[in-house]
Amino acid sequence: MMTAALQTKPQPTKANDPRWVRIVARDRSADGEFWYSVMTTGVYCRPSCASRGANPRNVQIHDTLEAAKATGFRPCKRCHPDGPSIEAENAAIVAQACRRIEESEDEPSLADLAVAAGRSTGYFHRIFKAATGLTPKAYASAHRAAKVRDGLASGNSVTGAIYEAGFNSSGRFYEKSTDLLGMTPSRYRAGGADEEIRFAVGETSLGAILVASSTKGVASILLGTEPEALVRELQDRFPKARLIGADRDYEALVARVVGLVEEPTLGLDLPLDVRGTAFQQRVWQALQQIPAGQTVSYAEIARRIGAPKAVRAVAGACAANHIAVAIPCHRVVRNDGALSGYAWGVERKRALLEREAQAAG
Repeated sequence: MMTAALQTKPQPTKANDPRWVRIVARDRSADGEFWYSVMTTGVYCRPSCASRGANPRNVQIHDTLEAAKATGFRPCKRCHPDGPSIEAENAAIVAQACRRIEESEDEPSLADLAVAAGRSTGYFHRIFKAATGLTPKAYASAHRAAKVRDGLASGNSVTGAIYEAGFNSSGRFYEKSTDLLGMTPSRYRAGGADEEIRFAVGETSLGAILVASSTKGVASILLGTEPEALVRELQDRFPKARLIGADRDYEALVARVVGLVEEPTLGLDLPLDVRGTAFQQRVWQALQQIPAGQTVSYAEIARRIGAPKAVRAVAGACAANHIAVAIPCHRVVRNDGALSGYAWGVERKRALLEREAQAAG
């Protein structure tokens, strides 16, 4: 016998209800905000459900899970509206894998990580890269590089830092040392002594711009008012490096970066020398996935990298970014959409976003 709830025909969904648009779009960010039930199938779902679209006349939208359950319908077996979303489950799996990598003395294999997660190697590899922007192997390398940097900075010998970071032999480390540190370990321990950094200063509609590169790629893009202040900032970041300016050939590269500032749709196909901790690199990778003309919140970035509780750490990683525009930390905003701090000034952040929105439109 049908319950009273089942006998009550749901009211037609209003065409102007913004929630229906999110259901049609299968918007994952709407999960947990509301649910919907479908009279013809007798199920209730989360907004992101991948099931075949329903006729809006047969759909009722519910503000709470309790209201969806009160229909007497059963939970959808595809989207599991009563439990955590697949995206949330995957984020938890990736976060646990990151901790496993960080706590292991030896680098765990992909197969071991997948088994621990209870997923196939292919599926685990896909969700890990989607969440962090790095493969498990690249994440492990970045983490060990950070441990080597910490060891060298604390005064450990090169050999001691290598073994404490989990490398079983110095030979294996030296094969990758330049990629991991940007230079040889001994040079890194000496504070980057004799490293060559080429740079040039240009002018944009947003003020002065300084671009600097190592042999690996662009290491800094700085914005400001006074060119001299930008040069001093570069000197502070690379105190023992040899800074080489007034290079006409290099100034052509600066012109390309200026073009990116003035016309965001141009893009910047240049190698970057990204130096940071494993966590910072995960955040910066996620920033580079944000299309021009769009913004996301710090909380959303935290979810995308599999660390939903690390919102403050994400904000810190954005603040630590030294490669303006190319690593677009200006596209990250507060949950309410308000602009927060920007290393090169909130007004520049606003101008960049407005310019990108116009170009995208």
